[in-house]
Amino acid sequence: MRSPQDVDVLNIDKPIVNETTRPLRAVPITVFVVLVLFDQATKMWAEARLDPGACVAGGNGCVDLIGSLRFNLVYNPGAAFSTGAGLGPLFGILAIIMSVVLGTLALRSTDRVVAVLMAMIAAGAIGNVTDRVLRADDGPLSGKVIDFIDLQWWPVFNVADSAVVVGVVLFIVRSLFVADPSLGVMGADSTSRSEPALDTTSNEAVGAPASGGAVAPKNAALDDA
Repeated sequence: MRSPQDVDVLNIDKPIVNETTRPLRAVPITVFVVLVLFDQATKMWAEARLDPGACVAGGNGCVDLIGSLRFNLVYNPGAAFSTGAGLGPLFGILAIIMSVVLGTLALRSTDRVVAVLMAMIAAGAIGNVTDRVLRADDGPLSGKVIDFIDLQWWPVFNVADSAVVVGVVLFIVRSLFVADPSLGVMGADSTSRSEPALDTTSNEAVGAPASGGAVAPKNAALDDA
């Protein structure tokens, strides 16, 4: 028959599983799907509403909004923010790899904020990769990315670019204020483990040496009386 000490020892290495340590898979999946769909929907609108080229008065080249902000359709063969022209396929491959890694970490994360931020970055990367796949005309991932948000003092970008930038910035800011380096990812060294409970019903102290030294009984004072 196992003593309470034996039961405690057997349970020492088992992680505590509760509502705070379970991966929040529904949250990052929802964020990822919504962002990818919204990104593609806005790009479809931009293609249908705007004409590529210089903005001219009375034309459909751009739509002025507030201040310097306007919608201006641009086809980008390179990376985010209209940079890296000619390296589209390479950036597409890197984006796919990054999305798989971040998506896996997001699904394993037990931290809601971290899971959302990783899903945002992965969604932004996949949003632009989708453009390269759907509009490929000279080999895989050779398609151009649709950019249409124009500040006039910053390269033209899209919703996917915004998701990547916002996700990365917030992730860095959060990491500066979170002491746990694992950031809530299951399987990291910081996984909570149960502590061995003290046995208050036994006359021996839990964790006493297996050999040598006798352990004084709890009621020694009564025995001396």
